[in-house]
Amino acid sequence: MSLLRFCFRKNFFVFRSSVGVGCFSREISTQQTKKLDLRGIFPPITTPFTSKGSIDFEKLSKNMKRWNEIPFKGYVVQGSNGEYVYLNTSERIDLVRRVAHLANDKLIIAGSGCESTAVTIELTRKMASAGANCALVITPSFYKGAMSNASFKTHFLKIADDSPIPILLYNVPVNTGLDLDPNIILELADHPNIVGLKDSGGDISKIGNLVFATKNKDFQILAGSAGFLYPALMMGCVGGICALANAMGKELCDLQLLYEQGKHEEALELQQKLIAPNTAVTRKYGVAGLKQAMEWFGFHGGPPRLPMLPLNREQITELKKEFTTRGFKV
Repeated sequence: MSLLRFCFRKNFFVFRSSVGVGCFSREISTQQTKKLDLRGIFPPITTPFTSKGSIDFEKLSKNMKRWNEIPFKGYVVQGSNGEYVYLNTSERIDLVRRVAHLANDKLIIAGSGCESTAVTIELTRKMASAGANCALVITPSFYKGAMSNASFKTHFLKIADDSPIPILLYNVPVNTGLDLDPNIILELADHPNIVGLKDSGGDISKIGNLVFATKNKDFQILAGSAGFLYPALMMGCVGGICALANAMGKELCDLQLLYEQGKHEEALELQQKLIAPNTAVTRKYGVAGLKQAMEWFGFHGGPPRLPMLPLNREQITELKKEFTTRGFKV
């Protein structure tokens, strides 16, 4: 069982935890813990590549210019849709630095999750130095059989203790094959440097229970998909990190605004129209489908990085139908 002790000093507190593998401590400024307001929509931005497979920073800059015209709360760099598993460390850090420079002071959430706890801590620090305001940390999953609740608890506590920026937990069972246990999430929510959760599992009952259980904590939950954004908002989520926002960011921001204005019939209708396109660019066709859809909405999508392949003609035709049959012009 984790033992938590706090020792307050003038403008700092020392957080110490024992998680069965040794004790560790660090000072975290009270000015930097759990102060981020994550309410709103964040696109987990795609990474554009040239035909030769290198990062196309010119197209990234053009995308950022257009995205900045949309009322996003901020950007997620190196989420699942950023193809971070295909990038080397220097590329990942460079992307964070460049996006932070182009983001017009919007929040930058950087995906820093790695399989190793130590490597995640190292990368999180580098991304903070590159301009990230928050780190998105995915559950390690390569050694699935060894990943127990105790493993996850130890992993996230150590990272949160050593991170100079707040940590956002990332639960995405479709990619990792693992679903973060609600009881572990609730324990982690008490940590002064864990600001919230991005949940892509789509279990609305689980999300609702987590929102209720953390309502008196400084802990924010974000929907991880446009497919259930409206019901997640109804359950108390503060916003969403949604792949579809890369192509249809205005529509997703509109959906949250309609909800906040109490225009629930309009919000529900828009949500229903977005379900099929969202499913197509996530579960059905993935990043390649999302990048193709971006081209239709005036953004630079381009090819994914190998070994992922772009869509073929038949797939493009089928993808287009998912948008046009819901009334979207592509």
